[in-house]
Amino acid sequence: MDDPATIEKTTDTVPDPPPGLRQDLAVLMKVRLNFFILITTFFGFVLAMRGSDLNWMKLLHTILGTAAAAFGSAAFNQVMEIDLDARMKRTADRPLPSRRMDPVVAFGIGWVLSAIGIIHLAVQVGNLAAYLAAATVFIYVCVYTPLKRFSSTNTLVGAITGGIPPVIGWVGGGGAIGWQAWFLFGLLFFWQLPHFIAINWLCREEYESVGYKMWSNGDLTGRRSGLLSAMFALMLAVFSLMPAYLGFANLLWTISGPLLAFTMMALALKFSRDGQRTSARRLFFFTLLYIPVSFLVLVFAWKN
Repeated sequence: MDDPATIEKTTDTVPDPPPGLRQDLAVLMKVRLNFFILITTFFGFVLAMRGSDLNWMKLLHTILGTAAAAFGSAAFNQVMEIDLDARMKRTADRPLPSRRMDPVVAFGIGWVLSAIGIIHLAVQVGNLAAYLAAATVFIYVCVYTPLKRFSSTNTLVGAITGGIPPVIGWVGGGGAIGWQAWFLFGLLFFWQLPHFIAINWLCREEYESVGYKMWSNGDLTGRRSGLLSAMFALMLAVFSLMPAYLGFANLLWTISGPLLAFTMMALALKFSRDGQRTSARRLFFFTLLYIPVSFLVLVFAWKN
């Protein structure tokens, strides 16, 4: 997933001053993007401890370990894509393609952060949380990142990595790998597909120019991208009924969960009909809103 701030870039008449080291590190670690990952980790932990006293120190350790692993994988991702980032306007000013940072330094940052995150989770949270974080880093760096150049199935692989963080939070809070954990994974997996597609379509010209293989490539009208997004939003709506069927969420989620997904589907269908960038952006920004709203509803609806 790309940083929302890079989707639309404007050119000012007066050039901005070069970013400082702190800004470059924030871009290298994709802090804005990873903030959403930490939100889902936080809510996974809270849901696992629903009905019990929240263990604030363990929550802090879970967030810190997950954050370090996520920041490290983001650094690896950018080291591997320097050549492509340099050819896209919206990423050309990142610290590596702009040559403000040495790739060896960025590679070292990736290793240190990833290792610290995984080890911290193993020591302070538990081995299972560490294994899940390690799997996320491996899939994101070694499968998803190179796959973007060869196959549009990279979107599905990317959605897998985005579905794991709430499960890290869940096991960090003492939850077992059962139906609840699979639900949290699936919720994030299906949510990410319309989210990714909206980004892909908005940036399709730049993605095509550097050879990224995306579902939205060549889709000038937006019809295919909108229909794909609507299909995945419908899957999300159906999947949202799982807690009601298995009895671990009350009527509040049974109504709100599918309703949020159907709203996403309606926005996707509108985008498929008119093919306007404004419609694609509305879909994209609704997907951002979906995460905090849906998890807040789950906090009140969850039954352990």
